Amino acid sequence: MESTFFKQLAALEAKGSWTIQLDNSTDEIIMSVLFRRKPCGDRAVKIIPAFNLNGTPETLDQLFFDTIRKPFAANNELQTDMEHYLKQMEEARKQSAMEKEKAAAEAKAKEEKKKRYEAAMKTVDELAKEGKYREAWMKCPDPNDFPDHAESIRKRRTELSEKFAPELF
Repeated sequence: MESTFFKQLAALEAKGSWTIQLDNSTDEIIMSVLFRRKPCGDRAVKIIPAFNLNGTPETLDQLFFDTIRKPFAANNELQTDMEHYLKQMEEARKQSAMEKEKAAAEAKAKEEKKKRYEAAMKTVDELAKEGKYREAWMKCPDPNDFPDHAESIRKRRTELSEKFAPELF
């Protein structure tokens, strides 16, 4: 006797776990078939009901795979969608965390740059008060390093250079 049951089951391309229960205590066989994809992290998968069939052994032999094909496809698609949804949610959570970290890092870098600018300009002001205009001019930050303050740096340099190097003409 040759059976094609497992070949037909493999043809469904079902990667998961099958639970098949049979009750043949009467003339008809009562069959319960349950499929679970592996892995599916959504707990809602546990409420998907088993597919129940009943019939004579001959009827089940002839119609089993034709009967379960459509419900199996719907079950498989649902579980695939559930797993895909969970993966997308996790990816969104990671992306959100990454974006928050990136924004925080950018804010921190901007704050550090602002502190460096303010410290450099404070040094320039102190040197200018002491009358050390040439040193103050040299301590002025590079306008290319601080594009937001480039105009004020150039203006400050011009003011300082007028103090230590007056125009001759």
